[in-house]
Order: sequence, then C-alpha cells, then structure tokens
Amino acid sequence: MAAPHPDQVPCLVYADRHGRIRDFAELEMAGRSGDHYRRPALDDLIPLPEGSELFLLPGRLPVGIEPASGEAAQLADDPEEPGQPIQAVAAFMAPAHTAVHTAAYLTPGTDAPLLPLFAYTAVGWYRDRFWVAAFRSDPDPRQDANRFDAARIEAATRKKLKKFPKNRLIQHLGKCCLTYGCPAARNYFLGRWEAPLPTSPACNARCVGCISLQPAGCCPSTQDRIRFVPSPAELEEIAVPHLQKAPRPIVSFGQGCEGEPLLQAETIEKAIRRFRLATDRGTVNCNTNASLPEAVARLAEAGLDSMRVSLNSARPECHQRYYRPQGFSLDDVRRSIDEMKNRNRFVSLNYFILPGFTDDPQEFAAFCRLVEMHRPDFIQLRNLNMDPEWYLRTIGHRATQPPMGIRLWHQEVGRRFPWLRFGYYNPFLNEAKSADHPKIFCRK
Repeated sequence: MAAPHPDQVPCLVYADRHGRIRDFAELEMAGRSGDHYRRPALDDLIPLPEGSELFLLPGRLPVGIEPASGEAAQLADDPEEPGQPIQAVAAFMAPAHTAVHTAAYLTPGTDAPLLPLFAYTAVGWYRDRFWVAAFRSDPDPRQDANRFDAARIEAATRKKLKKFPKNRLIQHLGKCCLTYGCPAARNYFLGRWEAPLPTSPACNARCVGCISLQPAGCCPSTQDRIRFVPSPAELEEIAVPHLQKAPRPIVSFGQGCEGEPLLQAETIEKAIRRFRLATDRGTVNCNTNASLPEAVARLAEAGLDSMRVSLNSARPECHQRYYRPQGFSLDDVRRSIDEMKNRNRFVSLNYFILPGFTDDPQEFAAFCRLVEMHRPDFIQLRNLNMDPEWYLRTIGHRATQPPMGIRLWHQEVGRRFPWLRFGYYNPFLNEAKSADHPKIFCRK
C-alpha cells in the first residue's frame, strides 16, 4: 500500500539547547538540494518510516520556508527561549527509502564538526507525526524493522556461534549481528534472504566516506573491518546451507565490514566453485568497486551470478576524488561491467543518491552515457552516507545549473532506458529454483 501524503507542508523542526526536538509553526519545513532550498512537494512527503532515527546536527542552524513568500529563512535561536542556541535536525531513514531532499540548514562558522557517516534527510512535523522528503524505493521487506525480533535473533545467533566455534567468519558475523545490528548478518542467523560473506581485510581505494576504516581525527567509522581472509571452506560452510534452505537466497561478497573483495579473487573463485558443486540454487553476488576487470571475468566464469558496482559519480574526476583509487580508474569499472554483461551476468549500479549532485544536469548526462554504453540491469538507489557539505567540497562540485530534482531524475532515467529496473537491495535472480517471489531476472 502506498504511503500517505500530508495535505499541507509540515512545519520546521529544530533541537533546543537540551537536545529536545521542537516544532516551529511559523516556518514550513524546507528541503535542500546542493545550495538550493526548496519547499517539498506534498507528493514527496511520507511518514517517517519505522526504524528510522532523528539526528541533531551540531553547529548547523535550521532553515525553513516562509509560508507567504515561499522564501528560505534561517531560524537563528530558540523561539521558546530567545537567545538560546539551537541545532538543525535530520532523519536517518530506514533501509529501502530514498531521499528527495536532504536536511535544510546553514553552517555559519568554520568550526562545525564533520557529521558522522550517515545520510541526512529533510524532516518536518504535521498532525502529531514526523514527515520526511523521500519515497520507498524497494517494496522488499528484508530489512524492515518489524521483521526483526531481538530475542529470536539473539537465540539463533548464540546457537550458531556455539555450533561453529572454529569458523572464524561465522564468529565475525556474530559480532556484526549482536554488536552492530547488521541487518544482513541478522538475516543470515535467521536463515533467510541475503547472507553476507565478508572476505577482504585490504582495499585498493581510500574512499572518503568509507564506513569501515577512517584516518585518525576524522569522523569515526561505523563498524570494524574484518582482519582475516576466510578460507573457501569457511565460506562454503556459510553459503551452501543458506543457498539450499533459505527463502529467496542470496549470498554476497563485499560488505561494509571489509575492504575490496576483488583483492581476494583467488579465494572467492575457489569458494564459488565449491558452492556451485553443491547447489545451483540461489544467487551468488559480489558487491565491489569493480576495479579489476580480469578478476571479475574469472569470477563470472566460476559462477558469479551478479555484481553490484559501487558508484558515486559517472564522471571520472568526481569518481577519483571520492574513491581515491590506488591503481584503477573509472575506465576499469566500465570494463568490469562489460566483462559481466559479455557473459550474460546481472549488473547493478549501487548509485549513491545525494540531492543536488546526483540530479545535477552534468552528472545526469554523464550517468546516461554510462548506462547507454554499458547497459546495467538494475539501479540501487542508495542514499550517500556522508556529511553533504564535506562531500561536495571533496569532489569539487560546482553547479552551473539548478538541480533537476530527484523525482524528475528518476522518471527521466526510467523513460530513457525502459529496460532498467530500480530498487534498493540486491535482487534474487535464480527464479527457476523458486516460485515464492515475482520474477526479476533469469540468467539465460
């Protein structure tokens, strides 16, 4: 069922000096796209999804819209306590939701701390509930908050950890599940859907927004990186039972708690061959920066079904400034896509969405050229988890035209490339082995 929309624009919210979130009825909420502040369209507003969180933005003042003029206006201090400091507020949305606007704020000084590695969506208040400028981008419920029962997860995880004390990867995933609340790890221990297979402690990029390794003095990483390379046998002990028994099973190399999986191509190739000797059920996937085309070709030949390519931009200079690659370029990424497509394998682009950049006309044109030339199958609409101002400074973004708007961007990409599918998660592909999900893709 489609999410409801409000019948008028919600009002601005802010945090007072005690961290309490308050609403201010004299200003409407605003959304931000790059340096542009906009009144959200009613159709772009949905109730704050279950499982989302609200974040305070230190050193940043909220911006709203004056109802009469439609102009952006900064709220400088607390209307309830004049002269007292306030902070802007943003929503970090639950999975499967994509932002239309980021939170609207101004950063008046130069000493505001970097925001942690999360996404910051515009949020407002109307009729006793919070609303966000976003849409649900994938109906798949695999990471919905109401699908996770804490007691059941705890019991299933402890049981498997006890059963496999010598499998280092299962023990590692236990920490991911119980300490970090990783949804993929939780689903693995619950025996369903997509299971993670982190493999690589090393990386050949130094992504500015890396969630598993950050330099000292920067914003902290959100989880610990794996410190060992699991053996093919350890990988098989996880993957094969999952592929054989789980509903709509997927196993995925390349997780937030590791570096670049293609650096361990030899181990992964051996593991995939072991998986496919045991079962042809399910989807074997690799989430990757797609930096090593020769390794991709080897894995495709071994039985890799799908590849999800991490991509912040379709322009070489912006790609290079974000990934800070060591020994590869966007040309190698394009070649890796071709290696999969030439073998009739499935390719997703894990395209980071940031309003004001993703929908910049120059970025849109470059993205369309990439899609036209290399014909990926699927676009995963993932919100960029990074301080927006830091990101735009890092890649040197200078807008020469107003952004299109994320809705129009989405519609126009779909119109130009009707074969493309959109979503949020890695899709289950091997439909011939299961009838419990609508068909997405069948490998020929």
